[in-house]
Amino acid sequence: MKINAKSVIYCRVSSQAQLKKGDGLASQETRCREYARQRGYRVEAVFYDEGISGKLLDRAKMREMLDFLKKHGKKEPIAVIIDDISRLARDLETHIKLRTAIADAGGKLESPTIEFGEDSDSRLVEHLLASVAAHQREKNAEQVKNRMRARVQNGYWVFMPPVGYRYERLNGSGKVLVKDATLAPIVKNVLEGFACGRFETQTEILRY
Repeated sequence: MKINAKSVIYCRVSSQAQLKKGDGLASQETRCREYARQRGYRVEAVFYDEGISGKLLDRAKMREMLDFLKKHGKKEPIAVIIDDISRLARDLETHIKLRTAIADAGGKLESPTIEFGEDSDSRLVEHLLASVAAHQREKNAEQVKNRMRARVQNGYWVFMPPVGYRYERLNGSGKVLVKDATLAPIVKNVLEGFACGRFETQTEILRY
């Protein structure tokens, strides 16, 4: 694409953990802006999808970006810069559909980590990398399930904490369930009140 061409940046994270590890939206944008600067592109807009799985096709900011491309990419293609192929999708089918949607809307996918070509060899490499990203997502899900299963077998609670409890991280034990100092006494009084007949309906409990 020519110097001073239009570009947009698309960033995505699927969890808060990515933000803490330095793979967050801001760091993705920084790398994409540096790529745009090196290519001489003007960054017209930045789109953030936060807490969105890489397998999900329907995304609010992706829709917004596609609308932007349709409106502003009629005369010449707009470069759509992503930090890494996994930021577009972690599912091969989703990747192909989004790539097609971006092209149809007037965008041209670019990244500092991969060159998106239209020849058969480039497509093969792209699809292999998209498949690797999908495999990593599936592997991560398997590891999470295995860790949760092991925690349950060791007697730990791994689900949403019941009302009156919260998770607290303890050295050597990870996150464990402990009483919530604020809510636990209220829950205790409500249960005891219901047991002795002081509360007879849910409305009375809610008023309490």
